[in-house]
Amino acid sequence: WIDRLIWSNLKWISYLENNNVHTYIMKLNEDLVGYFEIIQNTSIKSSEIAYFGILDNYIGKKIGGYLLSEAIKKCFEFKSQKVWVHTCTLDHKNALSNYLNRGMKIFKEETINIADS
Repeated sequence: WIDRLIWSNLKWISYLENNNVHTYIMKLNEDLVGYFEIIQNTSIKSSEIAYFGILDNYIGKKIGGYLLSEAIKKCFEFKSQKVWVHTCTLDHKNALSNYLNRGMKIFKEETINIADS
């Protein structure tokens, strides 16, 4: 998740002040385990799980499925009719199966050559 490293403080403030952006963290005792971020689009009643991650120490401990289920539930609490997420081969090897196991469906697949970008 390096795409935001170049953001200025003003861009961060503007983004975080947006009422349609919601960030949640998961902790075990005082340890950070993971987080997810939801971006709502209220005009079309959809929510994107824009960021989702588990720290390395907690991968493989069945936490990803639980946290993703909580993220999806939270989206529906916002009255979203559509919940979606982007994934790619740079994500964890179990990311796609986690999404599919939670009832999500593949909408579109594409191949992008990063070297050409």
